[in-house]
Amino acid sequence: MKPAQSVSIIGYGGYVPLRRIKASEIARIWGKSDRALPVEEKSVAYLDEDTATMAVEAGANAISRAGIEPSEIGAVFVGTESKIYTVKPTSTVVAEALGITPLTLASDYEFACKAGTEAMQTSIGLVASGMVKCALAIGSDIARGRPGDELEYTAGAGAAAFVLAKSGVYNDIATIEGSVSYVTDTPDFWRREGQIYPMHYYRFTGEPAYFNHIRNAVIRLMDNLGLKPSDFNHVVFHQPNAKFPQEVAKSLGFKQEQYKTGLLVPLIGNTYAAASLIGLAAVLDVAKPGERILVGSFGSGAGSDAISLVVKDGIEKVRNAAPKIMDYITKRVYVDYALYAKFRNKYND
Repeated sequence: MKPAQSVSIIGYGGYVPLRRIKASEIARIWGKSDRALPVEEKSVAYLDEDTATMAVEAGANAISRAGIEPSEIGAVFVGTESKIYTVKPTSTVVAEALGITPLTLASDYEFACKAGTEAMQTSIGLVASGMVKCALAIGSDIARGRPGDELEYTAGAGAAAFVLAKSGVYNDIATIEGSVSYVTDTPDFWRREGQIYPMHYYRFTGEPAYFNHIRNAVIRLMDNLGLKPSDFNHVVFHQPNAKFPQEVAKSLGFKQEQYKTGLLVPLIGNTYAAASLIGLAAVLDVAKPGERILVGSFGSGAGSDAISLVVKDGIEKVRNAAPKIMDYITKRVYVDYALYAKFRNKYND
């Protein structure tokens, strides 16, 4: 998919909660070995943090970098699988807090961990068509893992936001070259209405789901644009753990120096709908004009969005207008399992 009119990111921002818990602390509680844990540590949302508050923080950072009035944003989309209400949109809460309401389109997006890139895809289409001047796409999640389950080691919290507009109208940070979406009905991971924690089929998680969908989306995107792995300076893949994104990168012909900047899961865990987008924000924090970035998200159920971007000169003007991803990651406070369980209300689950 390639928009008829060129579309660019004009603002971006992220947010990662201050608190962390080490994977070794979770292993200690459940009497498991702390060898070969899937991550080093993960981010933990505090009592007053949720999907909406994190989306607001990331959105405010993106708007600051965009240098626009909130009223110029004609659409707000929040992708998440941890909505604050079962019936009531999160996007309206976010839009109100950011001063964007009332003349805006607002909606919540759901496609597991690719809900954030799904929101970006829709934003590209609305902007390219001229229906809105600017659109705000956000991925925000506080992931939940059943106590003692493998997911508890990796289920983190965070958000990332991107303001998109037609190229050449504002200060362009990165221009969208094209995208591909690849989906099938592959039931690797799900959570039914009323269930607190998700379920997952171990044997479907890897090859039939994650690897198959990302590979197909990325290969088709490169074919459509006439690109090869060496044409990209940075690649970011969805990060359920530290192993999968490295394996899929290598299988597609990418090298470590291309994916190391956006690989954040060892430090903050899997932030679900925000995972690949936080990685993109971290890359934009250091990328140089002219460099090309590939983003490959993955959502269980299952599907992948592959997006190619080229960094523009405008990045140099706005990079320091808001906190960088590593600013959030390096500033942290550790908690033990008791506090973690209290913050995440696990005692009442």
